[in-house]
Amino acid sequence: MEFIELILINKLDGVILKYPHHDNVDGTVCITGHHLILSSRKEGVRELWLLHKNIDSIEKKENKPINGMSQGGSLFLKCKDLRIFQLDIGTTTELNLVAQTLENLSNIQDPSLFYPFFYRHMHPIVENGYTLYSIEGEFTKVLASEEWRVSRVNQNYTVCPGYPKAVVVPKSIDDETLAAAASFRQGGRFPVLSYRHNNGAVLLRAGQPLSGPKHRRCRPDEAILNSVVNVGMKGIIYDLRSSNAISQQQNKGGGSESAANYSQWKIYNRSMDDVDNQQQLLESFSKLIEACVDKEISSDKWISRLEWCGWPEAVRNALHTACIVAQHLHQKAEPVLVHGTRGEDATLLVCSLVQIILNLVCNISNCAGTFLCDSEQERAGCGVYAQTTSVWSWLNRPEELAGYINPLYEPTHNVIWPSVAPMSFVIWEELYLRWLTPQGTEEREEQYRAIRSREQQLRAQAQLMRRELFDLAQQYYSTEKVGN
Repeated sequence: MEFIELILINKLDGVILKYPHHDNVDGTVCITGHHLILSSRKEGVRELWLLHKNIDSIEKKENKPINGMSQGGSLFLKCKDLRIFQLDIGTTTELNLVAQTLENLSNIQDPSLFYPFFYRHMHPIVENGYTLYSIEGEFTKVLASEEWRVSRVNQNYTVCPGYPKAVVVPKSIDDETLAAAASFRQGGRFPVLSYRHNNGAVLLRAGQPLSGPKHRRCRPDEAILNSVVNVGMKGIIYDLRSSNAISQQQNKGGGSESAANYSQWKIYNRSMDDVDNQQQLLESFSKLIEACVDKEISSDKWISRLEWCGWPEAVRNALHTACIVAQHLHQKAEPVLVHGTRGEDATLLVCSLVQIILNLVCNISNCAGTFLCDSEQERAGCGVYAQTTSVWSWLNRPEELAGYINPLYEPTHNVIWPSVAPMSFVIWEELYLRWLTPQGTEEREEQYRAIRSREQQLRAQAQLMRRELFDLAQQYYSTEKVGN
């Protein structure tokens, strides 16, 4: 497929761009295979470069005809980064052509046609981010414990298409057992290590047990799970499916871990269907953004729309579940297995949140190929590693890294427990409203840096004074001892 087949109109004059906190821009729209570009060709007015894949939805509103003649209308481009652009176009024909072109380009599904495959890094690449981090390097402490090993049973992605080539598994379990356990779970997602807490407790993830008579029991799967449970202790399984979904699978035979076969494990249900259902979650998020950008809404209606959209409840549910899992790991040192329907979506969200609560992590990026596709196998098949740039190749450059460091970050060994009480919820203005209200982010960051720098100076000064005080005390007591 060629981009030219999808571009019904590639240039249009007299388009008016309307965007919050900016003056209207009357300019020319150019549409390429990856970007919508709007330029006024005037000094001091920045061009708009909008990546098609950043467009989440397109709404078209035609103006009322005058004397039977069409009068064009407006396109509302709702973006994944929460920006909303309004493009006013003079004729209905051109309005429809631009709308259809943007629909075509924003809905391309072939990853090899995405922008990272066409983007060329403008700076020298010091290190290849795709090979910078290895599983052995990331799990150094875990592998040093002699209880875990790296398995390459999935080297050719034949055991589990959704897993990478290498996974961390109990050292006592051989690859044949892993392969046998894969046939018991959805998508071949046998239990693998996600995180090991500093007290030794481990977090595992997997897919749900398959249904059907032959999937009522799997001794290899039981062996994997039982190998991480210490004597005199029980592990915890959190099934993130709804009780109805679990019952439906059980009625077909199998479909869940039975208490009889997993006697060393306690099995709990924490329904997260609102998160596992991608379409429902996207609709909830879209309703939240619509409420955020509605400038005419009253306070009462805002609260009701916030509750009605379902997003706060999904956030609360995810945080609450993650807190419960984190408590098992941190306070009771119990191993935990988390799985939902496919062992993706809600499962990965909970496992990620648990690690953030217990041990902080970080994330970014559009030009890089790091976040393309849904698995390592898909990325390898599409040529992501060979034909695109890793976000880490760019981010680890000293001049770039400085802009992403939190000047107020203070390392801590304490667990960061979030509050999930309703009164603790606030709208994160810097995220949800960052395009609608002036943020002054750069000024605040500069203030943070100044505060952090001053704090470090004072800490250093205090440490020096403590050392001087210690030396003086030693001299005093030494002199007093000699005098006696």
